[in-house]
Amino acid sequence: MGVLDGRHALVTGGGSGIGAAIARTLAEQGAAVAVAGRSAGPLERMAAECPRVTPIVADVTDAAACAAMVAAARTTHGPIDIVVANAGAAESRPAARMDLAHWQRMIGVNLTGGFLTVSAALPGMLDEAKRDGGERRIVFIASTAALKGYPYVAAYCAAKHGVVGLARALAAELAPTGITVNAVCPGYTDTPMLEQSLQNITAKTGRTREEAARDLARLNPQGRFITPEEVAATVLWLCSPAAGSVTGQAISISGGEV
Repeated sequence: MGVLDGRHALVTGGGSGIGAAIARTLAEQGAAVAVAGRSAGPLERMAAECPRVTPIVADVTDAAACAAMVAAARTTHGPIDIVVANAGAAESRPAARMDLAHWQRMIGVNLTGGFLTVSAALPGMLDEAKRDGGERRIVFIASTAALKGYPYVAAYCAAKHGVVGLARALAAELAPTGITVNAVCPGYTDTPMLEQSLQNITAKTGRTREEAARDLARLNPQGRFITPEEVAATVLWLCSPAAGSVTGQAISISGGEV
């Protein structure tokens, strides 16, 4: 038996990387999982690998799309017990060359996307919690960029700091309802997003991929990248009965960097 038997989880950005690892982990522990993202291909591959996973194509920066996403998940698996707002993107740019379009992209997907995801799911979660008194979970996937600053990613850092603020405010408001809200803050993690960052560094600096990877890995005192499975394990714990009193936290998974 899994610790999440009978539960229904919605995971955004679930087609690859951290989101895919979270979806697999929750499904392995008994949850029915709806995975959402903008590209159908990765989501469908996830569903083919794991029978407990259902793909939903959605853009979390669009309020109507988020409402449709939640409705589709509920139609397939019933009331939503767990929301993991994972969808995100990272772009780098020197502060002096950071324009409004760049700023809006980073805020839009990383902060507004999380807000719209939770806003669409929350009314139903509150109704169900009121009806049966059961616990529900909201987990935001933030970043160590939510807890410290990094050069060349000011907009990304601002967005992720906002995610932690949103999680803490929701946690304080929702604590009496049985809904816990937390943020998980990974350091540099071995994902397609990291690979894209390494390619950008290589293109802009002329360093090799291996040199760029070594420089980023050194930020972690353990001298390595975090794995998606490590992040997923923390999310699983937060979604389990054992974490019922854990709310309003920003949990760093960074080998001691933060």
